Order: sequence, then C-alpha cells, then structure tokens
Amino acid sequence: MTSKLPSFRDLGVSDAVIDELAARGIEAPFPIQAMVIEDATEGRDTLAKSKTGSGKTLGFAIPIVEQLDPDAQRHPEALVLVPTRELATQVKDDFTGIAKAMRLRVKAVYGGTNVKEQAKGADKAHILIATPGRLDDLVERRLVDLGAVRIFVLDEADRMLDMGFQPQVDRIVRYLPKDRQTMFFSATLDGAVGRIAAVYTRNPVRHEIESEGQTVEEADHRFVPVDAHGKLAMLIELARAEEETGLTLVFVNTKRHVETLARQLRNEGVPTVTMHGDMTQQAREKALQRFEDKHVGVLIATDVAARGLDLDDITLVVNYDPPQDDKGYVHRVGRTARAGRAGVSVTFVTPDQLGDVSRMAARLDLHEEFELEGMKVAPPRTVFSGSTRGRRSGLSRPKRRR
Repeated sequence: MTSKLPSFRDLGVSDAVIDELAARGIEAPFPIQAMVIEDATEGRDTLAKSKTGSGKTLGFAIPIVEQLDPDAQRHPEALVLVPTRELATQVKDDFTGIAKAMRLRVKAVYGGTNVKEQAKGADKAHILIATPGRLDDLVERRLVDLGAVRIFVLDEADRMLDMGFQPQVDRIVRYLPKDRQTMFFSATLDGAVGRIAAVYTRNPVRHEIESEGQTVEEADHRFVPVDAHGKLAMLIELARAEEETGLTLVFVNTKRHVETLARQLRNEGVPTVTMHGDMTQQAREKALQRFEDKHVGVLIATDVAARGLDLDDITLVVNYDPPQDDKGYVHRVGRTARAGRAGVSVTFVTPDQLGDVSRMAARLDLHEEFELEGMKVAPPRTVFSGSTRGRRSGLSRPKRRR
C-alpha cells in the first residue's frame, strides 16, 4: 500500500502560503514537494532528482518564501538560475502568488530584451529568477549585486549543462557568498551534474523520484504510419478533435518548416502560433501567452524553442517530424502527461523513417506501442475511436505499458 503523503501543514508551510496554494487549486503536495520542502525550509543544501512537470518548482519556491524576511532586504536574497527565457517566466508565475502572500518581490531577467529595461527592479527584488547569460551581463555591468544571496537554486541543472552554460554558471557562483544554501533540481544527478553539485554544495541531502533511465511511462504513445501527403490532413483532424479539452504541441525539425506548417493550418481554419529561434523574445512571449491562455489551441515549435516549456494543459504532443534521437523523444513527450495529468503522444512515421523510429522505440522499451501493421498507410480514423476518451477528445487511448 502506498503511504499517504504529508500535507503542506505537516511540512511546516505557513497559513498564508497554504491559503494562496488553495486559491490556485493546489490542496496537497506532489511527491517531490513532500520530499524536499521540510529539509529545504530548514536551510539544508538539497539535491533533488525529478523530471520537468513533476511539480518541482514549488519544491524550492515554498522554502524560499518561507525563509526570507521582506523587511531585511538590500539586494536579492534568493537566486533561481534557469536555462531558458520561457522557463524563467513560468517559474516567476509560480512564485508570484506565494511571494505576494509573504510580502516578497519577484523579478525575472533573461535575454532577448533591453538590458536596462530588464534591470529595473532587479537589484531590489527579494527573489531573482534569471538565465545565465543575462544575469552574467547584468552583474558585469554592476546593475545587479549578488552579494546578499542566501539561497541559490540551479533549476534543470542537466539541461543547463547540455546547453553549454557551465562557464556562465561558474562565474555567477563566484559572485555568491560562500555561506549560502544551495539547491539543485535536475532530471539526473549523475555525470557532470553530480560533479558540479559536489563543488557547489555542502553535505547536501539527496531526494530522488526514481525512474529507469530515459522514461516516457506517464504518456500514452501512438506511432502512426502516414505518407508525406497525408500528414497535414491527419494533423488537422487531431488538432480539431483535441481543441475542446486541451492544448496541442506540434514538433518539427526546422525553423522554416515551423512557419510553413503554421501557415497551412491557418489556411484550414486551425488557429496556430509558433516558436523558433529566429523569433524575437517579444514575439515568443506573445505566442506563448496566447497558447497558455487557450486563445489558440496549437503551438508549432522546434526542439530548441520548446526547451523549458512547462505547461500542465498540453494534452497532446504530435511529432510531425520524428525526433533526431531518443533524448529528443523523451524531451518532447515530457511536455505532456505532467503533474499527474493524462497526455498522449502521436508520432507520424513515413515509410523512409520506419527503420530509425522502430529502433528508437525499441531502445525506449516501446515495443508494444510500435505496431504499424506492415507499414500500411493508415487513414486518420485509425487514430480515433468511439471510446469514452474518443468522444471527449477525439483520440483513442493507446495501450498502457505494463
């Protein structure tokens, strides 16, 4: 029998924060929060292994707001370092309500916007959320002073290193007081992440949500055989079927293809926004906001643009182009089935992609899901059913893994 998780009150969370969480519909902690909050609130260095979408942000946000004194602040006292601009804004949103309840100010800084405009208020915020490049720049310009930081969080540490940010992170850490609390949140605590964690932390406690390597167990998976000419029609039908119950995230492999596919969907009456590396930060934020607010039900993106995307209401991920490797598949599918919610992943497979996708599915232990019936090109109805979920969202529920 699974043991019952402690309540927020059991973990020592204050009434003001509990009330704010309840107003957001959050009544009980997720497993990673239940593991981390008490140790972190006591000021202990913490290593937490947990995937994106597991509720980890509140695992460090709650201890931060519980520890800071709103009246004893000169410069930022808590620093949260994140790998992407999108994640910076999402983490800020998670902080805002509970920080306000404790009379704390929060500021997010990231690249792609005017430096001086972003610097306004950054040095006076209690909690600073930042991407490495922008923060390094602000410190070099003496627009932000990190000398008062008491709590340092490295969020998605594995992705930070994958994206080549270790030099900037190392410089930023040198600006921080040695007498501080440090927390690492990462999908893995091995390899390079483990090595830098050993350098940055002191006698840390370690908490892990166990998973077997690269895992995609939370989502339902469907690999659908198509020919090159049938992909668009199938995507349109899938997106229209899902629009009443959730958001659809579509992955393609090139920036040019993002805009081409978006134009084709709009021409068919499917409202669509895009995200790719050539867009300005303002345009990316506007697109993401429209998607998050459900004014538009489809977002088409490249892998790089979608890094750090953290939205609970994405119920369908479509790999319009199959990912380049296993890690890419895990990253993409991880955008759905988040924080205990249901989610479906659909991967289109053309005849020339059969071998590569089949081998990837085998490595990820998705043998049962990869049934393409001799690679016959299937019409869209093979992805739909009249089941209960089919009537609700238009998608049949693929078999769950055992």
